[in-house]
Amino acid sequence: MTDTSRISLPIRLDSIVRQGWRTLLSVYCSNTPIWRWLKSGALVFLGFFLWMGGNVLHAYWPDVAILRYVLAYGFVVIAWGPFTHLVVVPSIIRLRRTASQPLVRRVVKHGSKINFGTFLLVVVILGTLLPGVMVLDFTTGLGTDGGDVTADLVCDTGSETVSCELENAEGVDHVVIISGGEVLDRSDEPPYAVSASRESLSEGPSGLQFEIELRDENGETLRRFIRTV
Repeated sequence: MTDTSRISLPIRLDSIVRQGWRTLLSVYCSNTPIWRWLKSGALVFLGFFLWMGGNVLHAYWPDVAILRYVLAYGFVVIAWGPFTHLVVVPSIIRLRRTASQPLVRRVVKHGSKINFGTFLLVVVILGTLLPGVMVLDFTTGLGTDGGDVTADLVCDTGSETVSCELENAEGVDHVVIISGGEVLDRSDEPPYAVSASRESLSEGPSGLQFEIELRDENGETLRRFIRTV
């Protein structure tokens, strides 16, 4: 490869990146009614997909922090996307042409950055706090394949204690109740009654949460029930 080709390759890549950025900006700033609605609809779809997907994955892996922010991003963008392209962007474009006050022109010049920065701040705050209104409960019924194990779980969530037992359990060696990764109680004989105090339960997406695991003689999980108090 000649020296000229070595030099021209980075230049071409830089040109492609610059052109792609200009195209992205032109789409972002397109202010015709059809473009406003297309961009808003696409962001609503993206937001709904991320919100629902984040909720499902977070129900399986509640300790993975990044899922909280994916969930929050999707939840916020459902409303923020249409607000940005139906209200903010048209207002910024109009004020750039008509604003006469220096302060207004200075703010409008960085309006898109301010809007995006505020959006990210809201996502970070909601992802950190994870309010209940943002979280859907997908915990009930989640678990491993029961295989040949059949059992009906009956639970009583009292004011201070939660207790569970199995009815018609077959193929089970022992049962444990787990919360926050810690085994709180174990039963080796039918009806495999286990219990734990509410204070020992960890917080889940929709309240205090615990797991009932049906295990074989080797300690392998045959089936798992996840319950929210």
